[in-house]
Amino acid sequence: MSGKADPRPAGEGTTSRTRLDRGRGALGPALELVHTGRAPTRAVLTAELGVTRATAGAVAAELEALGLIRVDARPAAATGSQGRPSHRLSVAEDGPVALAAQVHSDGFRAALVGLGGRIVATAPGCEVVDADPAKVLGSVVAAGAELLRETGRRCVGAGLAVPSAVAEPEGLALNPLHLAWPAGAAVREIFAEQVRAAGLEGPAFAANDVNLVALAEHRHGAGRGSRDLLCVATGHRGVGGALVLDGRLHSGSAGLALEVGHLTVNPEGRPCHCGSRGCLDVEADPLALLTAAGRAPGPEMSLLRQADDLIRGQYDDPDVRTATEALIDRLGLGLAGLVNILNPDRIILGGLHRTLLEADPDRLRAVVADRSLWGRSGGVPILPCTLDHNSLVGAAELAWQPVLDDPLGALVPEDGPTDRKPTS
Repeated sequence: MSGKADPRPAGEGTTSRTRLDRGRGALGPALELVHTGRAPTRAVLTAELGVTRATAGAVAAELEALGLIRVDARPAAATGSQGRPSHRLSVAEDGPVALAAQVHSDGFRAALVGLGGRIVATAPGCEVVDADPAKVLGSVVAAGAELLRETGRRCVGAGLAVPSAVAEPEGLALNPLHLAWPAGAAVREIFAEQVRAAGLEGPAFAANDVNLVALAEHRHGAGRGSRDLLCVATGHRGVGGALVLDGRLHSGSAGLALEVGHLTVNPEGRPCHCGSRGCLDVEADPLALLTAAGRAPGPEMSLLRQADDLIRGQYDDPDVRTATEALIDRLGLGLAGLVNILNPDRIILGGLHRTLLEADPDRLRAVVADRSLWGRSGGVPILPCTLDHNSLVGAAELAWQPVLDDPLGALVPEDGPTDRKPTS
């Protein structure tokens, strides 16, 4: 506490504390509103929370005292506006961060991510993934710990994105086929052990990478404002899907929902590792494009980068165009089936699928409309993902969630703060 005399009139501090006590349950919802950009001002926060202006002010001040947000008490009034301008709210740029980690078939990467989905720092990625999950996760956590030392930031927790279905409640990677990890690897437990061994604070989480893409894009990117959002993406190998229903990530009863990679889109197509043929997983990923275009994959860069560069740089080549159109048609067929079942209000595409959409948006939308019951009557918006490193941002969201749920409980020791600024 500050040693300076309190300039407020007698009783004002008690009144402010009473208002905060009334609004303590609003701290988490208030932080989430600022975190997702839905409350840029205190007036909007007041309306969204359904509390008095005084209570909203006390809540915002407490979140600022926790180092989570900033309150601009002297904003410029908008031209033509009436009445007193409202205080602006934003996330604290120098506030705590979450450690985010991503592992995929072509390497791994660590980053620090603040509130608002803002990437604060990234570590150079590694292009070799060991067959032992503990070695890989130890390396990525060490990279993240070094970032924390360099930046001096407080860590609220850690999140991991993996290219596999992650079964709940155990946190097992059931099918990390493209990593050569054993099926059923206990990735969450291993990751948590590595986080603790590095001396990092906060809980550790792990989830499927495309689920985390959907989570990040829904809160901060192309999916913002969607109620029922379908996300389909291909990164370095395979195809994944995720669904946000009624504003919340739908992972199913055991965390295994939306394994869209094994929808059949070409019955006479390539053998799939699941035992079937022509699955989306092997018909619409970067390797499928390179193969269809007659290009041998090289070791100089990731498969995703090679496929993206091929479309963007050589689309006039007849072989590349034919291969791209074939993948668009197969992807559209899979999306149409999902639209018929799920009836989303928006579809977002990530990885190579975003590049396919950019290459010929009319073709993809036409395939979906032609094969979808709902597409013919109005169509579902199909948009590209917009966030850079969205799997990392989504992994950070896992670690931020306990703070969003209960900022005081997550950040303040049970015996209470000793040097936190008083709430005004």
